Amino acid sequence: MDLLFLRLLFVSLVAALGYFYPPLALSPLSAVALGAVAAAAVIAAELRLRRLSLGRLLGAVAGSIVGMVGAALLALVLRSALPAGAGATALQLFLLLLLSYLGLLVGAGKGSQLHPAALAHLVAPADKPASPRILDTSVIIDGRIADVVETGFLDGPLLVPEFVLRELQAVADSADSSRRQRGRRGLDILQRLQANPALQLQIISDDFPAIREVDLKLLELARRRNGRLVTNDFNLNKVAQLQRVEVLNLNDLANALRPVFLPGEKMQIHILKEGRELDQGVGYLDDGTMVVVDHARRAIGRSVEITVTSALQTASGRMIFGRFDDSALRRDVPPSDSSPRDAVRTSAQLTH
Repeated sequence: MDLLFLRLLFVSLVAALGYFYPPLALSPLSAVALGAVAAAAVIAAELRLRRLSLGRLLGAVAGSIVGMVGAALLALVLRSALPAGAGATALQLFLLLLLSYLGLLVGAGKGSQLHPAALAHLVAPADKPASPRILDTSVIIDGRIADVVETGFLDGPLLVPEFVLRELQAVADSADSSRRQRGRRGLDILQRLQANPALQLQIISDDFPAIREVDLKLLELARRRNGRLVTNDFNLNKVAQLQRVEVLNLNDLANALRPVFLPGEKMQIHILKEGRELDQGVGYLDDGTMVVVDHARRAIGRSVEITVTSALQTASGRMIFGRFDDSALRRDVPPSDSSPRDAVRTSAQLTH
């Protein structure tokens, strides 16, 4: 409503200007009509410019400036080469309009390749402080954030909102013993982080009463603080990516740091249980990676050397498939299908 009022006011002022100062010796009514049409054209251009991206707008402005500078340089050359008169003036104006128009079109076309974030990075000071890292409830309860921060791989101040503390306290006061234990673990992790003098842990009071969900509050806080959200919540990670909020996922970091086993390599694994398929055994690495081994059912309870055949990355983690040569185990197992005649013959030999 305010913009509509301003636009109507602008049209009225331009029409009144044409009435009091009619151009080209026009009649007052013709001048008013001309002023209204010119004002409407300006408003249409304004509506069009509002739809342009910032990169295209910057490119159009830069192209127009370059075109006008080129027209001014050509005008200096034409003044000394052509005699003064209406023809030279018309040629100079034509060059000014032509080069400005070409610069506008070329700049707007190339402006889509400009990234404002990259331009801001070029003009930013070299000593710009690191963006804050905002911790959510799940990553605090998980506990690995303390080890990651203490190693120095995570810089910048760590922010913990008060609404996250309230959620941690609610979990710690839960009637469910498992939830209560997880909540108390999260509070212990915060005390461990706060006791480290090399870390910058800040408890902030920023809150958004209009937003009820804690995850949505964290996303809004990350946007306003221009920070990065540290989490291991799968759903929160997906929502943050949709809303273009930077996320540091500890699960992604853990997956990236797991050892890589290529097909054909040897590895030592302890077979714990039977697999789903026939004659399979299952073991686990120290980081929890499941290893499925063919022909390892006889080796349950033993540590054996296997040959890696393939690896599979799933949404829940990574699985490694291998093959075990059980020929040595078969040689060690005594035959169980001896005949009764052999047993009698053996006992007779012992009596003699």
